Amino acid sequence: QVQLVESGGGLVQAGGSLRLSCAASGSIFSINAMGWYRQAPGKQRELVATITSGGTTNYADSVNGRFTISRDNAKNTVYLQMNSLTPEDTAVYYCNAAGVRKSVLSIRLDYWGQGTQVTVSS
Repeated sequence: QVQLVESGGGLVQAGGSLRLSCAASGSIFSINAMGWYRQAPGKQRELVATITSGGTTNYADSVNGRFTISRDNAKNTVYLQMNSLTPEDTAVYYCNAAGVRKSVLSIRLDYWGQGTQVTVSS
């Protein structure tokens, strides 16, 4: 089984920074893309940022220029550096691993972490 474990959430004042980490463990041969999504109370889950195994990144317009996603392929770990945080960034942040293969012949599956709370106070 594959597990994603997130860390780094917490409470921060507006204008501050946080760094989220997500480590994938288990039987992993390869991961296509890793990313972060968030869900605020009463809202749908939305994409924050993704990064492919080759390093191609994609950001939501609302975080572009403030957040930076990075990845350590050797450690199956993805990071999200969040700067200039605003109360609108308050949400549960979920890590996603897409296209995970356990072997070269296995099918690709997606996995989610349990989520980590980020709260930005004004």
